[in-house]
Amino acid sequence: MISNRVPARSSRTHFPGARTAISEARLPDRIRLLLVDDQILSRGLLRNGLERERDLEIVAELNRTDDVVAAAKRHRANVALLDTAGPGHDSLTVTTELRTSMPECRVVMLTTYGRPMHLRRGLNAGAKGFALKGSPAPQLADAVRRVHLGLRVVDANLAAETLGYSETPLNEDETDTLRAARAGGSVTLMARKLDVSERVVRTRLWSAIGKTGARTRSDAIQIAEQNGWLLD
Repeated sequence: MISNRVPARSSRTHFPGARTAISEARLPDRIRLLLVDDQILSRGLLRNGLERERDLEIVAELNRTDDVVAAAKRHRANVALLDTAGPGHDSLTVTTELRTSMPECRVVMLTTYGRPMHLRRGLNAGAKGFALKGSPAPQLADAVRRVHLGLRVVDANLAAETLGYSETPLNEDETDTLRAARAGGSVTLMARKLDVSERVVRTRLWSAIGKTGARTRSDAIQIAEQNGWLLD
């Protein structure tokens, strides 16, 4: 016997070009993010923006860099967004430790400035990306995706800003001496801090003043700071 029943039609209407909703269960694994920023406001803005991306998941937030490696392992993070100026361990040291102990977790450094030495040191330490703090969330999300794929990403504005700075003319000893001078104090105190003689400190200072084209110690410090030559 042949049935005369007409198959029931779906009540859902499909329009040409319309995107079909995909259930969460069918979505690919999301990229697991670790946020590290000591500023509550900027971290909140970052979180709110990235949480709108369906393929990203924020698994942990830290306000210091001390526990980055342990947190990344504990939460199985894929990408760590790391504020370069936050309190705790030096961001370069943390990046190196993370690359060594958990290479599957890539690092994107968040910074407010671009300096050739800073970028080079960060990349040498193992960072896969550099982005400006305050970048639009979609732009930062795209950087996260690219880094997760193993690509290296440097924000275009950051790269352009970096071109405005030259390589340092200072050697390592002169750089360390200007850093010590930046903290203030007498030549005697600087000599004790650097574990050298006062004569050596004076010689290094005069050399740094000459190489920077400055007239005084203060001018040399200011010029070196502006050019990013004293970044730790």
